[in-house]
Amino acid sequence: MAAPCDPDQLEFALAVPFPSQWEASIAVRSLSPDREPRKGGITRTLSVTENILSVKWTADEARVLRVAIASFLDHLALVMETMDAFGQSVPQ
Repeated sequence: MAAPCDPDQLEFALAVPFPSQWEASIAVRSLSPDREPRKGGITRTLSVTENILSVKWTADEARVLRVAIASFLDHLALVMETMDAFGQSVPQ
C-alpha cells in the first residue's frame, strides 16, 4: 500500500508468497537484473525470506511509482507463468 515515508517520498511494499523458498529465489534472481525505467526519483529493493518475495519501492512522484509497480507486476507475471510452464526441475 502506498504510504508517505517522509514528506517528499511515497513508499509501496509488496509481499508475494511462493510454494517454496527455491521458487521465490528463482523469481528474485530473474527480476533483479531489471532496473527501474528512470535513473532518479525511484528505488526498488528485492529480498526473499523463506518462501516470500518482498519488494519495496520509494519514489518522489506517484506517477513514477505507479509505472514502476505496473512494469514489475508484468515481469513478475511472466516469471511465474514461465515457472509454471516448465515445472519444478529440482526437488523442494
